[in-house]
Amino acid sequence: MSKAHHFVLAAGGTGGHMVPAAALAAELIKRGHRVALVSDDRGVRFPGLFEGVQTHILPAGRLSGGPIGWAKAARAMLSGRAMAIELLRHFQPAAVIGFGGYPALPTLLAAFNRKVPTAIHEQNAVLGRVNRLVASRVSAIATSYATVERLKDAYRGKTHLVGNPVRDSIIALRAKPYPLIEEDGIFRVLVTGGSQGASVLSQVVPDGLSLLPVNFRRRLQVTHQARIEDIDAARAKYAELSIAADLATYLPDLPEHLAWAHLVIARAGASTLAELTCAGRPAILVPLPSATDDHQTVNAREMTAAGGARTIDQRSFTPVELAKQMQRLGLDPSALNNAAARARSCGRPDAARDLADLVESLAETGGDIPIGVPLPNNLKDGMAYA
Repeated sequence: MSKAHHFVLAAGGTGGHMVPAAALAAELIKRGHRVALVSDDRGVRFPGLFEGVQTHILPAGRLSGGPIGWAKAARAMLSGRAMAIELLRHFQPAAVIGFGGYPALPTLLAAFNRKVPTAIHEQNAVLGRVNRLVASRVSAIATSYATVERLKDAYRGKTHLVGNPVRDSIIALRAKPYPLIEEDGIFRVLVTGGSQGASVLSQVVPDGLSLLPVNFRRRLQVTHQARIEDIDAARAKYAELSIAADLATYLPDLPEHLAWAHLVIARAGASTLAELTCAGRPAILVPLPSATDDHQTVNAREMTAAGGARTIDQRSFTPVELAKQMQRLGLDPSALNNAAARARSCGRPDAARDLADLVESLAETGGDIPIGVPLPNNLKDGMAYA
């Protein structure tokens, strides 16, 4: 890096977009750059992610609701784009990086207008709608998976596999061994539905655990992240079944819980999978069926095919099925250890570093990265397109 630059990150307001954006911001700041965030009112409220980073909220519509909704979205986008043009004129950024979600779109459109180099990062194994809209115009595309659906072969020359950035506290878990399971010792289960929680986990998991053999059930120590509207009922259910469980609507110390977890029961969101594979923790995954383009099911394929997870379609996610899968893993420590190692093999702990290298390359070349020229740290190729 020859000099410090100013970068603008634009991300939708969910954890799946905000967490990797925050990890990149931290890496760029560590390298001496300045960073600004553009999001919506949800994104800027995430606790602890962008402390000390200049943040801006811009209007951004969502393309839904029929003709009337589309018209409202178009007006919001145009308004957001005009505001973003002024922001970029003031910031003079070396590059703009989009992380998907409709709030990222006005800033990327402004960057095209200002001829600022751009990159997008796709967290999922299916290219998201906003990223599909802008893929033909951006300078570079960074992906989290070797195979990405909806990514055209025409973009091969500017596509780079970097992984999905996670927090340093998650990366630190990679150096720690999988927790030892002693005979008749405590078996720790972490249940998490991601940043939004998942009602189905609160409805099924307690009853599923109650079907385990008595000697196994008595060993359980559960930490369960539940939605606020589900937490009281779930807490009562665990108590009724005499299963030791701690419940919370938010887990600010998630890395600590992940460090000691023997098994994780979770949705298949991109950030969740990046953290599981980076830390090397086996999982039972229940993809969100309403996720756009069913991307959570596609996300889960890599870790499941490697043997680090078992995926259960939500329609088949019953207490009986959960208990069956739990016994196959939990009653055989060697199977769990093997699954943990296989989960770890899917991790890409250098994602933040590699994405920062790509972003710096955009700044140094003005967005013109010659095809076939190796980037710093040997950014990965071997992409597959679908």
